[in-house]
Amino acid sequence: ESEVASRVQDIRAGIARLGEVNTGAIEELSELEDRAAFLRNQRDDLERSIADLERTIQRLNRVSRTKFAETFAAVNEQFQEILPRLFRGGEARLVLTDESNLLESGVEIVVRPPGKRLDSITLLSGGEKALVAVSLIFSLFMINPTPFCFLDEVDAPLDDANIGRFSGLVREMSERSQFIVITHNKRTM
Repeated sequence: ESEVASRVQDIRAGIARLGEVNTGAIEELSELEDRAAFLRNQRDDLERSIADLERTIQRLNRVSRTKFAETFAAVNEQFQEILPRLFRGGEARLVLTDESNLLESGVEIVVRPPGKRLDSITLLSGGEKALVAVSLIFSLFMINPTPFCFLDEVDAPLDDANIGRFSGLVREMSERSQFIVITHNKRTM
């Protein structure tokens, strides 16, 4: 009997520790379950959206790699033709710094003017650098002409012979685009 009384007393103490019965607990549980279901749906939507975005990014990267490779090859081909025309000889090419990663690769310009051995593009004169830059710009224009082009003092470092070749190329390209050339050089004007 004392054992049973002790057990009853322990059970009453346990019930007292539980406190009052919360009659709203069932409603609270229902609200929390609804909220949890809503949050699970939101998480699932986000996971589906992330997966869709990752697929889209992969597709865009694939298309970008293809387009870049095609455009790079075309611009390189044009560059190899235009630079020797402006320099009256020499060689030029564009080289990718990391061919395995087209989207992160840099582009190096390799130029050898006629009669020179070139270790670095920084060894070119101001006029030669200007011709290289103009060659690259015009190579891009040949691939994807725009309605008009502004050239501001690009002929400033050029000598008379180079001005003639530069002007001839601008004249030729003006069949596809309109050129606005800002210059102080009478021959260019």
